[in-house]
Amino acid sequence: NAFYIFKGEWSSLPPLIPMLKGGGKNPLFHDERIVWAEKLLGGFKDCHVLELGPLEGGHTYMLENMGASSILAIEANSRAYLKCLITKEILNLQRSRFLLGDFVSYLKETQDMYDVCIASGVLYHMQNPAELIHLIAQKTEKVMFWTHYYDPETNNPDVNVRFSKVVTQEYQGFNHTLYKHPYQDLAAHSTTGFCGGTTHFSMWMSRQDILSCLKYFGFERLEVHFEKPDHPNGPCFCVVGFKS
Repeated sequence: NAFYIFKGEWSSLPPLIPMLKGGGKNPLFHDERIVWAEKLLGGFKDCHVLELGPLEGGHTYMLENMGASSILAIEANSRAYLKCLITKEILNLQRSRFLLGDFVSYLKETQDMYDVCIASGVLYHMQNPAELIHLIAQKTEKVMFWTHYYDPETNNPDVNVRFSKVVTQEYQGFNHTLYKHPYQDLAAHSTTGFCGGTTHFSMWMSRQDILSCLKYFGFERLEVHFEKPDHPNGPCFCVVGFKS
């Protein structure tokens, strides 16, 4: 009954309930990116994890099953937040807490430190992505990002045509270039299945600037995987960062 409150809106389908219909096909409750990150980061067992943008709690479910002692997951989209609560009840998550709100504000205000931060699908929704990397670097020694990035050489012309402005910016001494990415359908913010940011546009970074920014703010060891330069929504990759 709880699942069907958002029937047709789920990006993925919680496990253990194969009879349910109306869920998306994204395997977020068994995501190879999280399995890969677990191996590189030395496991999540007994870790305090900060998760940014849990969407529907799929990665949260995986992190708890991998032995994390606590997961604090912060989601800005109210409908996604409610789906996370449904996931928590359906799958009986015991060590996960979901908050509704702006994780940038949280990172600026909290004194808490974390063993690892998982930030999947959030960097390309930021208006100041370098700031997010900097804030994360102040709270953890290990991070995993999955994100889209700007690449003028992409083979998908429908992607780059969406970018409306190029801005050169300096943040905390880090010089980089940002590419303005308006959400194509501004009415999407009021639709039930929207999974994007809370504003009408975001600023994308290039692949190289993302990696340089991570190193600039202390994540000196980087590993990259799941590179998809031809992804239909824009080039993307997964990167794990460690402080030395």
